[in-house]
Amino acid sequence: MKFALLNPAWSFQGSIYFGCQEPHYPLELMFTRQKLLQSGHEPLLIDAHLARLSASDVRTKLLAFEPDFLVLTTAPSYLFWRCPPPELRIPRSWFAKLDCGAVKVAIGPHGSATPVPTLKKLTCDVVIRGEPDLVIPQLAARPWSEIDGCCWSGENGIHLSPTLAVTDMHTLTALDFTGYDVEARTHRHHVFNGRGRGAELEFARGCPWSCSFCNKTLFRNKYREREVEAVVDEVDQLIARGVDYIYFIDEIFGVGKNVVRLLEALAERKITIGLQTRIDLWNEETLDLLGRAHCISMECGIESITGAGRNELNKGCRVSTERLTELLVYARQRVPWVQANLILTEHDHREDIVRWQDVLKSRGVWVSDPVPMFPFPGTPNYREVFGEPDDYAWERAHNFYTSAFQEKGYSDIQEPQPVPLEDLECIS
Repeated sequence: MKFALLNPAWSFQGSIYFGCQEPHYPLELMFTRQKLLQSGHEPLLIDAHLARLSASDVRTKLLAFEPDFLVLTTAPSYLFWRCPPPELRIPRSWFAKLDCGAVKVAIGPHGSATPVPTLKKLTCDVVIRGEPDLVIPQLAARPWSEIDGCCWSGENGIHLSPTLAVTDMHTLTALDFTGYDVEARTHRHHVFNGRGRGAELEFARGCPWSCSFCNKTLFRNKYREREVEAVVDEVDQLIARGVDYIYFIDEIFGVGKNVVRLLEALAERKITIGLQTRIDLWNEETLDLLGRAHCISMECGIESITGAGRNELNKGCRVSTERLTELLVYARQRVPWVQANLILTEHDHREDIVRWQDVLKSRGVWVSDPVPMFPFPGTPNYREVFGEPDDYAWERAHNFYTSAFQEKGYSDIQEPQPVPLEDLECIS
């Protein structure tokens, strides 16, 4: 069977999306491509965002390829499945323009949380709830009713899988980047000066904590690691292609003993790295190792400067704010960019935040202003406020967010005047 795997050319005009807008490796499609090849199928991966292809350009490629399945993601890279654009404007428009006779399959966070409205909005045939890496090849080989996470529209209505698709990370052997335009990428994610060639890789998936704001419950939830050797193989391939910086998209880099083995291997290679983590996972010894592994960018979720605030967010943090401060300063002595992120909570007073920011900034640590929290459908926060996600979940979350923070202001990387979700999804 032939499978076309498509990362569309993303546009975020009018969106409240607060992720990076540069092209990133479509790792969910890359791993799916790997599994399709291993299953004897013929995949075609098209990264229209990287190659700046229009829907018309892609349609020409599809007509020549004649795929049996067209797989399209609803969020730009696994990196942003936890904070996707709430709207389905881009995948909806691209599916409509790419009618080539193939079975249309949507993967991503929207279908994982709300499969029914996703099927309806995209007018696609199949939605996968959860992680698609292993289940996409099964669409051609098994009844869809037997496939974890498979939801579809049929003659007898919509069929919903009661289970999520979960990937065994040990089966994700080293990716082969042959045929992917590595050289076209210069963006180094979360690096703000200098030049180089960046890439993204994945060592671990999921997180053992259940922070109330984190949108990972319905996909990439349970913490799992890949084999260190597979990741190092990918690093070596990318170094050979001229990459000098790798950002690890892991939800929480630094959990488990195997990360030490990975860092020791990276320390021996001519590569720099970036990551997102919790500073309370580290101590002085492991931060020394992180420095030796050429880490140049470290984004740390602090969320609240008070224990009460962190407890309210269910952070599970067992150290004091004073200890967090010590670790951030120690990390900055070894890592050129250390960032501490804050979320708006009622337990943090503005004057206390400013004092804490001033202390850390004087030591070279960049501290964000507290940002508003979007209640993504499927998060513990959404369920606490609104209950289980329904067909109107994304609209409800979007309306709540824009109503609550219109006067307080959004982050500096967001649209200052976002368009209502209902209107945004009508724009082609």
